[in-house]
Amino acid sequence: MDFIIEEEKTIQTDLEKLLCTEEGQELTMEGAVHSVRDMGEIGFIILRKREGLIQTVWESGRTDTQSGRIREGDVIRVQGIVKKEERAPHGKELRLVKTWHLSHAAVPLALPIDKWKLNTSLEAKLDYRSLSLRNIRERAVFRIQEGIVRGFRDYLYDQGFTEIHTPKIGAKSAEGGANMFKLSYFHHPAVLQQSPQLYKQMMVGVFDRVFETGPVFRAEKHNTRRHLNEYTSLDFEMGYIESFLDICEMEAGFLRYTMQLLKEKYEKELSLLQVTLPDVSRIPCVRFDEAKNLVSEKYKRKIKNPFDLEPEEEELIGRYFKEECGADFVFVTHYPSKKRPFYAMDDPEDERYTLSFDLLYNGLEVTTGGQRIHDAEKLLEKMKKRGMTSEGLEQYVDAFRFGMPPHGGLGIGLERLTMQLLGRDNIRDACLFPRDMSRLEP
Repeated sequence: MDFIIEEEKTIQTDLEKLLCTEEGQELTMEGAVHSVRDMGEIGFIILRKREGLIQTVWESGRTDTQSGRIREGDVIRVQGIVKKEERAPHGKELRLVKTWHLSHAAVPLALPIDKWKLNTSLEAKLDYRSLSLRNIRERAVFRIQEGIVRGFRDYLYDQGFTEIHTPKIGAKSAEGGANMFKLSYFHHPAVLQQSPQLYKQMMVGVFDRVFETGPVFRAEKHNTRRHLNEYTSLDFEMGYIESFLDICEMEAGFLRYTMQLLKEKYEKELSLLQVTLPDVSRIPCVRFDEAKNLVSEKYKRKIKNPFDLEPEEEELIGRYFKEECGADFVFVTHYPSKKRPFYAMDDPEDERYTLSFDLLYNGLEVTTGGQRIHDAEKLLEKMKKRGMTSEGLEQYVDAFRFGMPPHGGLGIGLERLTMQLLGRDNIRDACLFPRDMSRLEP
């Protein structure tokens, strides 16, 4: 009977092995063939690894296989001699002696993934998603997105939050309205959740501070560059707050932490995509009504909708604070009550407005949050004013009857934040496998 060795062992990546192996020594590694450049008596076979590209060299008469047998997309194991080469990625290359095929690419690659830039349409990139993401720059998008989620988790753990995982199928949704995906759940009507709002509020009564990263669903019939029908939401909810500004401060802390993390741990990807990280040291706050007036006056734009921000207004607010304060982010606070969900706490000084906010990043909303009603009677009173009943929400309301601390929270759209950070024009570029009105595959 075999046993796994219990001693802790450091497992090196192939790139680490290459960098620490002396010139002239032998090394074996594996990888996917990213590109092949056959120059007759010599050829360059570039291997793609998680940590980057590694250059190997095929030489006629010195390698045990013909270069023509190795094709882009093949997965191979190679053995060779390490040589210094300034022009190679990482300053070293592997002069091949032996090669073994682990798998063969059955067909020619449909996209030129070895090119610096994939000069093809977004639709083609999405149709061949598992292939297009093998391009080094395309996959760098999702390494950076990983860093954003990593920053969110790490920062909130440090702030005493508990990570939770809530159902995505429910009898009722927190947001309500017509934009819900409805389904039959064992002959019972059900919906896909538009957010984890109801559950994370209930869990504030258990853990005080909770967060979640997970999918949410919106059945909106839109086809814009900024919307998806399924996206990833970074949510947190925290109890014992004094003001909704506590939520803003927590998000600002997350952004500062995450930008520093990206700078330190994802420099290679940022450099590949030529990304300049935003300055998040200071984020201005402005009331909703004041923001509308400021951009109306400066840019001579008539206010058309007094209760919501139109996309053009968001862009102008972002432009205004960039020009006036040098800020990439701005908190827009005190949204009108009629445009916020039933659980949003109204401003006691003027109940037409709520103690809520959106965070705009370069003129696009990436976060919605605010303080919630934590008193059961006030919650029921607001529901009644809106013509709502507690049917299907009984257990949610019970959580407040059992006592709930003052609390608030937010939801961040991961794909939107990624899109804005990387300066992409379409949110689908920042989603691994987008779901919109016309796309259910791959």
